[in-house]
Amino acid sequence: MTPSQTIGPFFGFALPWPDGELVVPAQTPGAVRLFGRVLDGKGEPVTDALVESWQCDAEGRYASGGAASWFRGFGRCPTDRDGAFAILTVKPGTIRVADFVYAPHVLLTVHARGLLKRVSTRIYFPDEPEANAGDPVLACVADGAQRATLIAAATDEGYRFDIRLQGDGETVFFDV
Repeated sequence: MTPSQTIGPFFGFALPWPDGELVVPAQTPGAVRLFGRVLDGKGEPVTDALVESWQCDAEGRYASGGAASWFRGFGRCPTDRDGAFAILTVKPGTIRVADFVYAPHVLLTVHARGLLKRVSTRIYFPDEPEANAGDPVLACVADGAQRATLIAAATDEGYRFDIRLQGDGETVFFDV
């Protein structure tokens, strides 16, 4: 097996595409903005990261599973000089798989210099307390401070979700 090696920094020119940050068209009714910053262990911005999002639509359907043709379900946004990213989407619905019910969430993957492998996390929504309480993945994160790193903050501009790659307040990442 070949060992992992640091990847990048080629994200800013090799992987983004025009409109990559638009999971839904700009004028979609009910569209929301997911935004935040990618920060390193010192709290400094990571200026050349790439944030990818995967999610279902408002009815809990993925793009490959019956969602409307205009719903891509996937976004990709490079960070800017402040480490900021933003994705325009719709708030996802509840997902039912067999006996499991998952709270509305967005899957995020971050690629950045210095990472041997991508890191993956989830954004959960603060206005879904009942659904969040029953989510089997979120339930695996018992520590309150760690759990809080997975909940976005509602703002007038949408939902803010900062990603801390390490250090104090490090975002919970999942081994996928």
